[in-house]
This record gives sequence, C-alpha cells and structure tokens, in this order.
Amino acid sequence: MLRTAQPGDEAGILACIQALADYEREPDAVENTVDALTATLFGEDPKAFGHVVERDGRIVGIALWFLTYSTWTGRHGIWLEDLYVDDAQRGRGYGKALISSLAEVCVARGYSRLEWTVLDWNAPAIAFYRSISAAPMDEWTTQRLTGDALTALAAAS
Repeated sequence: MLRTAQPGDEAGILACIQALADYEREPDAVENTVDALTATLFGEDPKAFGHVVERDGRIVGIALWFLTYSTWTGRHGIWLEDLYVDDAQRGRGYGKALISSLAEVCVARGYSRLEWTVLDWNAPAIAFYRSISAAPMDEWTTQRLTGDALTALAAAS
C-alpha cells in the first residue's frame, strides 16, 4: 500500500535509508536517527516529506523529498532525496508508484519540477529513470560543501 508517511514509520524509513546507503557503498554514512526523522518529517514545521510503500506491515519502499524553488519559473518544485525499494520487492511497480505520487503532488500544487540525482554507476536506476522519461541534466554538476570545508567557509564570512 502506497501512502504518505506518518508518525510511527520512522524506524522503517530509517531501515530503508540504511539499506540505500549500503547499496550506494556508504554503509557508515548514515547519521540520521528515529528522533531526527520524527522532528524533520512530523515536527511543528516539517522540512521534508515522505511517501512509503507498506507491505505485510513493513515499510518496503520510500520516497523522501523536500521543496525547491526555481527563480526562473517563480514556482516550487520537489527535490527527491531518496527513492528506495527493498531488493526483494523490486519489479512490483513500487518505485514507479512512489515517483508517480510525487509527480501527482507537483501537478496538483502547480510545482514546475521534480528533480533528483543518481550515481553514474547505478545502471538499474538510470534505466528505470529513462523508462519513465526522466531526462539527464548532463550540463549540470552537483556541488557540495561538507565537514571541514563547510566550517572553514562559514568562518571566512
């Protein structure tokens, strides 16, 4: 069953986040916690949102997202941070259902974009994204500041 994430889903969502990190060869990268997810997704002023697929009482798929803003269109969009479906549940249409639910949110709310990144080596995900007509933004490269570089730049201001 596909539905909007709700309080009580945090442990299942976190398990999917960890499984995604394992798949992406970053098993020690997850610092998130159940409490942090509760505050982020269900707190007084949620900063991120989620859709889940639940099967037999267990969360087997997630789409975690937040709002973006395009200065060019003057409208919001959705940034899909994580899309994950448990290995044993793939091929059942859950990934497409999750991403379609975000497209539905975009259309219903007048958002202009649904965007995400994918690792260059993740051929199955890339093939899936092409199958739903997602277009690569080859001229754009994601930039990131973290850790010491982020702290140093903040101190320089």
